[in-house]
Amino acid sequence: MFRKLLATLLGAIALASGAPNASAQAYPSKPIRIVVGFTPGGGVDINARLLAPKLTEDFGQQVIVENRPGAGTNIANEFVARAAPDGYTVLINTAAVAINMSLYKKVGYDALRDFAPLSLFSMSPNILVVHASVPVKNLKEFIALAKARPGQLNFSSAGAGTTQHLAGELFNLRTGTKMVHVPYRGSAPSLTALISGEVDLTYANIPAISAHVKAGRLRPLANLGPKRSDQLPEVPTMRGAGIKGVEVVVWYGLLAPAATPRDIVAKLAEAIARAARAPDTRQRLLDLGAEPVGNTPEEFGKLLREEVARWAEVVKVSGARAD
Repeated sequence: MFRKLLATLLGAIALASGAPNASAQAYPSKPIRIVVGFTPGGGVDINARLLAPKLTEDFGQQVIVENRPGAGTNIANEFVARAAPDGYTVLINTAAVAINMSLYKKVGYDALRDFAPLSLFSMSPNILVVHASVPVKNLKEFIALAKARPGQLNFSSAGAGTTQHLAGELFNLRTGTKMVHVPYRGSAPSLTALISGEVDLTYANIPAISAHVKAGRLRPLANLGPKRSDQLPEVPTMRGAGIKGVEVVVWYGLLAPAATPRDIVAKLAEAIARAARAPDTRQRLLDLGAEPVGNTPEEFGKLLREEVARWAEVVKVSGARAD
């Protein structure tokens, strides 16, 4: 009897102290799904599909990628926010999850309240890239052309509220140009529209455009990151070309539903970090123009709070709205 009472008491103490519980110790015991709020083929999808097999190998359970595009990633965001907080449904997204808090009048989730940040997987700068038929060779010529043709040039994005959308609004604001936003249902359709000449330009990350740049279908004019990319060293940064205030770096981070046990959050975060730092994954990301990260839930949480505040200001200044 005494041993039974002692075991019960020790179990209660362990639970109160946050020691791993049985479910966390057994995790994962079934397949995990990574939900992507974009169509296949874009930067988020590419990152998810690089990460999934590494997590499968690490956990010994199948990790699958599930695309749920639409509403500027709000469909996927809300789906994961409302999912069971058991670690088997996680979200991979960009700053869109933070941007949408101010861009939309109403969303079905709160980026800070309804998610448990896990880890950043990688980061990649956006590139201002034009169709090969646009008669410019550099950013200066492009700005002159856009000013000479107000309302005639258009830029595509993966949807209202995405970083491509706000990058375009920021560019208009900082340069005094008036280019028209054309939203598509995902990064792949947005890029396809540019390649076909349906639109004049877009703001895309290096993994999505590198092959098309090499083939001569697209022409990169400016890097929206803080420094030049090793993959496109000839492309100047926006700041280096004389345009300030248009730095837009795309991060790819994973989040779980807010009530996910912290033991499981820790396991997922550590596995994501290991995947990002694995030599083969690291090289693959670098080849694509992305920088591996793999940070802690606390570090990612701090970034997420900063992003919500930053983009709220950008939305207010630019006047951008998605509904």
